[in-house]
Amino acid sequence: MIYNTLNPMKAKSLAAGKYADGQGLWLIKRSQQAGKWVLRLSVAGKRREMGLGPWPEVSLADARMKALQARATLRDGLDPVAVRQKERLSAKRLTVKEAVEGCFKARKAELKADGTAGRWMSPLALHVLPKIGALPVEDVDQHVLKRTLEPIWHKKADTARKAMNRLGLTLKHAAALGLDVDLQATMKAQALLGKQRHITKHVPSLPYQEAPAFYQWLCTQPHQSCFVLRLLLLTAARTGEVRFATTEEIIDDMLVIPPERTKTKREHKIPLTDEALRVIKQAQKFEGTNLLFPSSRGKPLSDATMSRFMEREGYEARPHGFRATFRSWAEECTDAPFEVKEACLGHAVDKGVVGAYQRGERLERRLKLLKSWQEHLLVSQ
Repeated sequence: MIYNTLNPMKAKSLAAGKYADGQGLWLIKRSQQAGKWVLRLSVAGKRREMGLGPWPEVSLADARMKALQARATLRDGLDPVAVRQKERLSAKRLTVKEAVEGCFKARKAELKADGTAGRWMSPLALHVLPKIGALPVEDVDQHVLKRTLEPIWHKKADTARKAMNRLGLTLKHAAALGLDVDLQATMKAQALLGKQRHITKHVPSLPYQEAPAFYQWLCTQPHQSCFVLRLLLLTAARTGEVRFATTEEIIDDMLVIPPERTKTKREHKIPLTDEALRVIKQAQKFEGTNLLFPSSRGKPLSDATMSRFMEREGYEARPHGFRATFRSWAEECTDAPFEVKEACLGHAVDKGVVGAYQRGERLERRLKLLKSWQEHLLVSQ
């Protein structure tokens, strides 16, 4: 085997092409004046190419030294390419902000609409990144987390809990990159912060006894948000399921919500009553959008728009609370089975083996219950 076939003068005189120096070291020239060094290795039976830098900036002697070090790393049973990547990452000192963004990017596929709503990032963007975003993620310990989240630990318990959870995922992501992070930092920080003093506040709902008067008042209002509120009441759907609904999702008098827009990550079919279909037909339509209830700009209406409308009109209840309104009515005023009432809300009621074999979606019984609910809403006052 021939080694060191190149010399500086020869390397300089060679035209564009590939030239071996021996032991896997190659000079690949794009032109007579420029090129790069590549080391070919066999790692776990697979051929790898490792760049050693540009020629002539990296001299022949330097390229041979780098190749010698890489071969020594390989003899130790390590992948020199992976070792170099880890060294570069460690030298860069990945910040908390960069680690969070990397973690978010890796998890986007698991989030609704690829996380475009910003809910995954918002607790961190508001309460964590402004304080420790520039800190190297390897320097994050329980004391850093305690100082960061202590101001909101009890006052905004749910937000703090979400932020802590996502910081834990971020540390796992950093560990997967090969960084030396403390995976128990969040658990230790929670021990230091103690149990949260927090009383869960439910979204205010409308008493079902008041629902008919409210619904019939909505029927007198021309606002687009009122059409959405009417359909929310009639279907007991989640606000996002209706606000983002499109004409293509109306199939055989059903609103078919795709898995990516449901909380259970499963398709949710909502049988539509005559009144629900009438609401959809009456809603304002705009060119250039297939949304059932577009705003004047052709975009989906926001939760805030509908909530502010109800607040201005003096109502304490909020749109999401309509689901509790329906559920209370169904519990107290009907003898519908538990599974039917829960299925109307889009809850996963069949799990495990039962879920595997339960193919029916109780559509007929759900439609019957929703028709009874419609009659309640339309009853004369």
